[in-house]
Amino acid sequence: MTNRENILSLIKRQGYEKISPSFSLCPSLMETYRREEHTDMSYSDKYSFAMGSVSQWKEIKTDPEQYRSYYRQPLKEGTRLDMWGVAHEKGSDAAMHMTRMLHPLENAESADDIINYPLPDYTVINIEQLRAECDGVKHSDKLCIGQMQMTIWETAWYLRGMENLMMDMMSGDETADILLDRVTETAVIRAQNFAKAGADAIFLGDDIGMQKSVMMSETLYCKYLLPRLKAVIRAAREINPHILVFYHSCGYIMPFIPLLIEAGVDVLNPVQPEGMDFAEVHALYGDRLSFYGTIGTQTTFPFGTPDDVKRAVIRNLDIAGKQGGLIVAPTHMLEPEVPWENVKAYIAACRDYA
Repeated sequence: MTNRENILSLIKRQGYEKISPSFSLCPSLMETYRREEHTDMSYSDKYSFAMGSVSQWKEIKTDPEQYRSYYRQPLKEGTRLDMWGVAHEKGSDAAMHMTRMLHPLENAESADDIINYPLPDYTVINIEQLRAECDGVKHSDKLCIGQMQMTIWETAWYLRGMENLMMDMMSGDETADILLDRVTETAVIRAQNFAKAGADAIFLGDDIGMQKSVMMSETLYCKYLLPRLKAVIRAAREINPHILVFYHSCGYIMPFIPLLIEAGVDVLNPVQPEGMDFAEVHALYGDRLSFYGTIGTQTTFPFGTPDDVKRAVIRNLDIAGKQGGLIVAPTHMLEPEVPWENVKAYIAACRDYA
């Protein structure tokens, strides 16, 4: 089988011939990779990754400067405004996502404040151009995945602030529905664009778990988030009934997994071992879900030995079995404290397993 055929068969739990690695490196580990491997080749090409991503954000022409007026105090020098207007104060140069977020709707006082806030317009996306990008990924023998992480919940609380949005939801304030509806409408358009462009999958996600517990009650989740997630998936599948749905949430989310299956999720990422045991998750849901991740980036990758990494890879692939259903991978970006020997051990374990 080709890489593309192999990963599709694995995801569908119909068997596989090989295990392709999948990981992302922080900037400092990128430097380590180039130095240790003596190459400028992308690591996804060097190690024959079976999945490639496309996005839509590059075509959005929103001027981030329009959002400065939403902040009551001047932003610190070096603070970046993203396309949604969320401010990111500079953090570590080595770890790309270590920033302090400031929320433009934190001080919103009325429904009109939420309604009038300018969100990115994804109706402007050139579908033919996006289709060409998707075709390029497929022609490189990779599964084409449309990236849509931070789909509903995270996007909304980034805008409003988590504490504020939680209080809006718990008190039944109409602003919670208004904001979540507006974010969902945008997510629906993004999902439809990927489906029209021929992406094999969409990668949705919102962190709804903490290290050892869920972030909210099932009651709140079912009232505010589940129907909206269903709407996004339904919109994509009305265009392409066969599009695969990946879903990301860090942390412990055991009570929510049946609800994600109900919503139409095919692949759950990352099954963080510090919060959930893959053997238990697989025993309960492995007949209905496939998985992506399972090798800890808080524990095994930074603090284990190369043999620890190999054992974790073998253990989890053995649990998944001959039918597949596991894209074994780190549960998050590999950060500066991960020894390069552990990355090489992971790659070797994937290569040697089948």
